[in-house]
Amino acid sequence: MKKTFVSMAALGVMAFSSATLAAGHERTQAEPWTPATLSSTLQGMPEGDIQRGKELHNDMFCASCHGVAGEALTHNWPALNGQRAEYTYKMLLDYQDGRRHEDSRADIMVKVAQKLTKEQMADLAMFYAAQDLPKPREHGLSDEEFKRADRIARQGDPTRLLTPCAACHGVKGEGGINETPALAGQQPDYFIRTMSAYRDGQRDNDVNKGMSQFAKHLSDDDIRLLAYYYGSIDGNTKK
Repeated sequence: MKKTFVSMAALGVMAFSSATLAAGHERTQAEPWTPATLSSTLQGMPEGDIQRGKELHNDMFCASCHGVAGEALTHNWPALNGQRAEYTYKMLLDYQDGRRHEDSRADIMVKVAQKLTKEQMADLAMFYAAQDLPKPREHGLSDEEFKRADRIARQGDPTRLLTPCAACHGVKGEGGINETPALAGQQPDYFIRTMSAYRDGQRDNDVNKGMSQFAKHLSDDDIRLLAYYYGSIDGNTKK
């Protein structure tokens, strides 16, 4: 039954994307964020409604990639559950405005976001924010690898100009203020793609290129260790 649901939902997404393309939506590149413009935008974010967000999540077949409550069905897509509302709202704006489109995998999100109003973005953001963060999963790292990842996450590495991840994303990866996302429980494959995209210049929707500057000092192995480290952490501070 679950496989049937995913298959039907995926077909719905494909149909939705085709309809959007037929409508002739053009992707344009918005101006890069500055601290001032992002702050102003987030202050103007509509209040959002959890129930409306849940209905929209279902009606637009978001569950076909992101799961019933944003928990992600496979390693191919990010978990959205428990993310700060401001983060999800910003990401949807970035897809809509052309600030984020790092590769062909983003095509569906660009098409979907172009159909959303700001109120609907806020509704979806509130729905995901109301959920618990993803449950931690087994990391498969050796003790030494885990300790190395923990040092980068909590202490950084001054010799490589690496600030601690925790400085922005929280000690437990629970997320920081405003648009700073949670990392705890995130799908490792998605984490690796994201950090590699920042490092290699394929993604640049971060304010003042903060993540890009951080990621450029990371090796492939650093990124892998951090991905599995954060995937194994329970960031639910509500409990």
